[in-house]
Amino acid sequence: MADEIDITDESLMGRICNGDHQAFEMLVNRYHQVLYSAAFRTCNDVDLSEDVVQEALLKLWKKPQSFDFRKGVKLSTWMYRVVVNLTLDKLRAKKRRGVWSDDTIDSISDDRMSAIEQMVMNERQELLEQAIMKLPERQRVALNLCFFEGLSNKEAAYILGVGVKAVESLLMRAKASLKNNLSPWKG
Repeated sequence: MADEIDITDESLMGRICNGDHQAFEMLVNRYHQVLYSAAFRTCNDVDLSEDVVQEALLKLWKKPQSFDFRKGVKLSTWMYRVVVNLTLDKLRAKKRRGVWSDDTIDSISDDRMSAIEQMVMNERQELLEQAIMKLPERQRVALNLCFFEGLSNKEAAYILGVGVKAVESLLMRAKASLKNNLSPWKG
């Protein structure tokens, strides 16, 4: 059998369409972490991110034919779109119900760093995360997809359902807003 890495997404999807559990497990192993990262960067909520990824993967298992390689989109890009849309939908629902969590994830500690340096780094990271979460939804998603997830502007445009120029504009506005909101804390 071919190495798991050598098996294409298209091949896995064909097998998943035929109910192959092993192919689905391979796909989950391949994409779970990057999808989780995209969800977390969109909502900054560990539990919500995990729920969204599970829901997206379950939808793919139940309806694998909903993805079509003939449309010229990579499976990973399509999955990002599904995860981002589900995350945004759940955030909107939470907002409507008034169930918003201010929980933040502690930064990973570096043993070589002094306690004061770590505190300053944590504070800056928290300020950055807060500033990102205050961005308008589409700016926040574009920023996360392009800078944190490393997707191209074209892939982000597909995920957001807009043109490449619109993504570039969203990124410029997001960076300008972050620069403006974080300028008092430079240094």
